[in-house]
This record gives sequence, C-alpha cells and structure tokens, in this order.
Amino acid sequence: MRRRILCLVVILLILAPASLRAHEIRPGYLEITEDSHHKVHVLWKQPIMGEVAVRLVPHLSSGWLDRDEAAYSNSDAYLIREWTIPQTDVALTGQTVTIEGLDRTMTDVLLRITFADGGTLTKMLRPIESSFTITRDTKETIDRLGYFRLGVEHILYGIDHLLFVFGLLLIVRKASMLLKTITAFTLAHTITLGLATFGIIRVKTLPVEAVISLSIIFLASEIVKQQRGIETLTSHAPWIVAFSFGLLHGFGFAGTLTRIGIPHTDIPLALLLFNCGVEAGQIAFVVVYVLFIKSLLTLEIAWPVPLKRIPPYAIGSIASFWFLQRCVLIFA
Repeated sequence: MRRRILCLVVILLILAPASLRAHEIRPGYLEITEDSHHKVHVLWKQPIMGEVAVRLVPHLSSGWLDRDEAAYSNSDAYLIREWTIPQTDVALTGQTVTIEGLDRTMTDVLLRITFADGGTLTKMLRPIESSFTITRDTKETIDRLGYFRLGVEHILYGIDHLLFVFGLLLIVRKASMLLKTITAFTLAHTITLGLATFGIIRVKTLPVEAVISLSIIFLASEIVKQQRGIETLTSHAPWIVAFSFGLLHGFGFAGTLTRIGIPHTDIPLALLLFNCGVEAGQIAFVVVYVLFIKSLLTLEIAWPVPLKRIPPYAIGSIASFWFLQRCVLIFA
C-alpha cells in the first residue's frame, strides 16, 4: 500500500506543472477555398486562451495574406479573420502554407483546401511541421494520422480528463473491475462525443467544463471515504460512476472538433479517428500507471501512513481551483 501511495504522489508531481490549465490550446483552423472563377477565399480561426489570442500567423508563399486586408470577427474560442483574393495569375497549387509561431506552441492547425474543381485536401500542421506545400496528387485526401494525433494530444494535454481517470484508478483495486470501469467510461464518452459532434445535442462548453471539475471533486471525496472504510456506490460499482460521468466528459472531448468547424462531409471519419486517438492516449496512461505500480512493488521501502491522504486532497484541490476559475468565466 505504501509503495502504491508513493506512485500516486509521483504522478501528482508530474501533473502539477499543468495543474493551472486543464485543457490544451485549442487547434487552429485554416480553410482555403478556390471558387469556379479562381477567386480564393481564406478563413482563419486563431485560438484564444482566456482573453489573449495565441500568437499564430498564417502565410501563403504568394504573399496574398500579407498584403490584403482581412475582415475580423470573433467567437468565445477564436479570433476569426477572412480574406477574399481576387482572380490572379498565381496558381494555388505549388504554394507553401506556413503558420508563423506554431513551432513555439503545443497545439496544431487543421488546414483544409478546396480546389475549383471540387477536390479537397486536409492536412494537420504541427509544431514540428509548421508548413505545407499544396499539391494535387489525389482527387480528395484527408489527414487520417493528423486527426488521430489530435485525439491523442487532446487526452494527454487535457489534464482534467486524465485526473478523472487517475481518480478511478485509485478507487479500483481489481484488474477485472478496472477493465470494466475503463470500458464503461470509454463507451459513455464515445456516445456523447458523437452526439455533440454531429450537432444532435448542443451544450455550452464552459458549463460542461465546470461540471467536469465537479466530477473530479466527487471522485476525490469518494477516495477519502474509501480510505476511511466507508462503503459507497463508487467502491462497489465504479463502472456506474464512470459511465455516468463519462457521458459528461464526452461533451468536453467534442469541443475540439465542434469548435474548429470542420465540414460535415469530413465529420464521420474525423470523429472516428479522433476518438481512436483519445482511446489510445487513455490506454497509454492506464498502462503506464499499472506498470509503474508493478515496478514499485519490487521495492522494500516503508513510507509514512499519512502519505495516503495526499492524492485525494491534491486532486480535489486542483479540481476545486478549476471549478472556481470556470465559474468566474461563466459569469464574467
């Protein structure tokens, strides 16, 4: 038990640097559309953190975006700019798209290009690959690996979701029950992720994120009760709690895809790939946790009993901060 507690403390220390920000920076979105008259329309969604737009600037090698004025607007998550490029002799194919500043962030930019003949191309630009040369190798392409990576990054940088999974791991002791609990959580958030992404159910992001924080606080209190020997529904049937709150977390996952505004034709495949990425990241986290626990069992170290109180109170404190922070944003 004491070695198990040491592991929990170490993981909390790993999570601590990111504790003040529960979500990764939302991905940017750059859409370039060429109409039948070869005019080019450009839509750029620059992600916002709090009240500050992330320093990202799109460029085309032709210089179109640098010399032409953009129309400005904004949403709760993005600063939006739009350009209309008159018909020119410069072809869209062969130009290089570059996102200035992307290499200094931890986010991605989804690039979507629609050509005059109706063909489409999508590409996920990343910090290590912040530019892309437009080609027409195929009629229509979608960046499958990019959507998958986006899902992996969302769960690994979405610390509130990981903290909820971590809380479940602290409560569940048996491998069979752990499998059942994680499966229930996965099934639940897959359902609501799909419903929200297809627009069947619409919810506001900030209230959902606030309630997600409450779900983590609830788990922290359940861990404390378990340590005191108090029997609860969570200790007897954690899969029920995982499924119930998993429905809520699915709406949180959906924020990444719905806010970008990807075209409806791309949604089914993008949703599948994104969800697979989320599950891959979640499984990786669970596997690392289990392997770490097993490795600590080989050590013979006696740790103070009070250490067992640290994980639930640390989890609850972090989640409480997020809850208060999100409530301020809701009512601001």
